[in-house]
Amino acid sequence: MDKEKLARFRERLLQEKRELEERVQAHYGMREQMATSLQEFSMYDNHPADIGSELFEREKDLALDSLDRETLKEIDQALIRMDEGTYGRCTVCGQPIPEERLEALPHAQTCKEHAPAPNINESRPIEEEFLQPPFGRTSLDEKEGQNGFDGEDAWQIVEAWGTSSTPFSYVDNDKTDYKEMYVESDEADGSVEAVEQIGYTDMDGYHGPESVNFMRSGTYEEYMRKGEGKGMFLDYEAYLRERAEREGRDDLL
Repeated sequence: MDKEKLARFRERLLQEKRELEERVQAHYGMREQMATSLQEFSMYDNHPADIGSELFEREKDLALDSLDRETLKEIDQALIRMDEGTYGRCTVCGQPIPEERLEALPHAQTCKEHAPAPNINESRPIEEEFLQPPFGRTSLDEKEGQNGFDGEDAWQIVEAWGTSSTPFSYVDNDKTDYKEMYVESDEADGSVEAVEQIGYTDMDGYHGPESVNFMRSGTYEEYMRKGEGKGMFLDYEAYLRERAEREGRDDLL
């Protein structure tokens, strides 16, 4: 690098150093207590939310002050490299740093290829992985042969009672009815009889139709109390006979 360019970069570095030193000496107004800057006698009688903005500004000043001090160190190192005759060369590979990069960042220590990568924290809460896709492990629509009640169905029921959204903000802006506002609102609703029959097997599991029994629900217990029930437990053959009579299907017998 010729002497004229080197002198120009030195002057820029010195000018930036003077400006940073003035800001660092002022310490971004943080030498006085926060209560003093707010003209408050005490911070104890203030709710944290009342001073949230002031606290954010104080944290921002701390970050800017730390950045200025770090930049000052880099400027001093650049001036030392000028005196040693190594300014303008990458401290990693030794190759010349492009002049465009020095124009933008006079205290640059490396070329673009060896510039330290920004420390970006890309980690996400483990809950997000657990809950993906929407409705998480309880969303079973994508599984073959699944038509049972799942997490999405639970949300549909809740959402059907209304949310803060309006038909105009819905993903399909042609909606005009609040009853069409929930997920898959056009999906046909199923029905469940008041007397549900829960299938179960013994400890040996399923080993043919004869191993399956059906237990009545609490509603059926009420039928029994009134003398309308047939018993708490129903074997598979009795279940088929009852279903055949109810649905008029002789093929089940």
